[in-house]
Amino acid sequence: MSERTVSVAEAKAHLSEIIAAAEAGEDVVITRRGEPVATLSPLPRPKRKIDLDWLREMTAGMPMGEDSMTVIRQMRDDYRY
Repeated sequence: MSERTVSVAEAKAHLSEIIAAAEAGEDVVITRRGEPVATLSPLPRPKRKIDLDWLREMTAGMPMGEDSMTVIRQMRDDYRY
């Protein structure tokens, strides 16, 4: 993750650009007279919940008990012929 340093005056003048940089994953250190006074960093992205009903529906039709090489070969051969 990269880090950018800006002064308070620059942060006030270009706040939307600095926020966009933070949203893109960049840490921004805000300084006053060369001394760091604040840090703006991106928030962690919320994790999506898994839709278990959809997952069960998707996996219900998958062949079970066969090794992956057999399944892939069968898929390949069925498609080709």
